Amino acid sequence: MKLKNRGKKAMPEVNLVPMMDVVLTILTFFIIMTMTMSNAKTVKEVSLPSVDNKSATTEEPATPLIVGVNRTGQMILNDQPVDDVKLAQAVVDYLQKNPKGSVVLKADKNLNYEKVVQAIAVLRDVGGDKVSLAIE
Repeated sequence: MKLKNRGKKAMPEVNLVPMMDVVLTILTFFIIMTMTMSNAKTVKEVSLPSVDNKSATTEEPATPLIVGVNRTGQMILNDQPVDDVKLAQAVVDYLQKNPKGSVVLKADKNLNYEKVVQAIAVLRDVGGDKVSLAIE
């Protein structure tokens, strides 16, 4: 048998699909970058209105009153054990001096939950409606 194409070499074909993928990927990259950079320019060029700083209050928030409850359920204020009457008077005095002040309750982690609720109730009854629990 004689082969017809024995001496002729096949013509190589150029595959354009991978080249088109690369070109479209690069084109997409440049389009996205151009859009991103043009948005950044327009945002910087916008002049925003300002607020008169004289009318805004620049008061610093008051230092919170920190009340502790130890493992036995004893209330502590300024590192001194206090009873409910002294604590109530201290909270009332603090809130009169700092109407926007808050009371922070630091309860021992081994304290019974019921004791924490009772401490919050005592603070709330004397007007400490802004009672927060401190956590670590």
